Amino acid sequence: MSWDIALILGVDGLATGAVYLLAGLGLVLIFSVTRVVFVPFGDVAAFAALSLAALEGGQRPATIGLVLTLAALALLAEVVALARRGEWARLPRAFFWWGLLPALPCLAAWALAGRALPAIVQVLLAVVLVTPIVPLVARLALQPIADASTLVLLLVSLALHFLLSGLGLLFFGPEGTRTKPLADGSLTLPGGFPLSAQVMLMVGAAVVLSALFFLLFERTVAGKALRATAVNRVGARLVGIRPARTAAMAYAAASLLAGLIGVLVAPVTTMYYDSGFIIGLKAFVAAIIGGLVSYPLTAIGALAVGVFESFASFFSGALKDAIVFSLLIPVLLLRSFLAHHDEDDAEELDS
Repeated sequence: MSWDIALILGVDGLATGAVYLLAGLGLVLIFSVTRVVFVPFGDVAAFAALSLAALEGGQRPATIGLVLTLAALALLAEVVALARRGEWARLPRAFFWWGLLPALPCLAAWALAGRALPAIVQVLLAVVLVTPIVPLVARLALQPIADASTLVLLLVSLALHFLLSGLGLLFFGPEGTRTKPLADGSLTLPGGFPLSAQVMLMVGAAVVLSALFFLLFERTVAGKALRATAVNRVGARLVGIRPARTAAMAYAAASLLAGLIGVLVAPVTTMYYDSGFIIGLKAFVAAIIGGLVSYPLTAIGALAVGVFESFASFFSGALKDAIVFSLLIPVLLLRSFLAHHDEDDAEELDS
């Protein structure tokens, strides 16, 4: 392998790692607040890519029907729950949050589809259109069992992936699509190495969104509420923070991240209704490296996974996924060793 090839693979790995970084942040955010390993995260990213492709083709995205169906089911579940508790005064609020709010981006997409829209408007519309999906799915399947064990939540999350994958096939069909590049042109680095604008956009978006993530948690009241719930759910409830509300915020933020991932990936790879699953799995590897709690370690792990995958594809394209997933073995062994070492230290202090 020459240095030129190594540089190409490294840059490609950083671009891929930037996508896994955003997905890993979303997974860690959901898990830290709700204890849910949200397996269908990548499915939402795939729906965003397919929605953008439909808008570029002058068609109405099938996401409209998917979101309206989920909204109708979530609204029905909320109305039934309020009726059982006799909380009739909260019905208007339920209709707003679970009926009207998810329908607004659908109405906008329905009205604007087929028109000659600027690329930035199409991107924003595709992202906003998929943003309600995760909160709606969580309201239907995860909120009723919020206090269940982590294993039960994981099994339900896995079932949700298969459900969303089936709905994706039903609404979008089996055809794959690829969108237009979000940025044209390239930059020539010293030595004559070209760096495409799309790669720079992907890396830059990951840096900017990570910085916004940091500011959200450090400088805003909502971010501090999310951090408090992640650290201690009972303590957060005692000081007036509602875990259900912070969970909804976490789901909405993660859904927004998934939408952004979808529109970033769509120009560089052909997306199918089930293409997001592999993105979610590799982001999960990065999240495991971060212990599902540490955002900085997750970011480092995501970049490592991206670079590792890029070099693995050069040596063996057929086995690249297996090679990437094999990273879990040393990481889990190391974490098991460190946990056992900490337990021994704790026992020595107690004695």
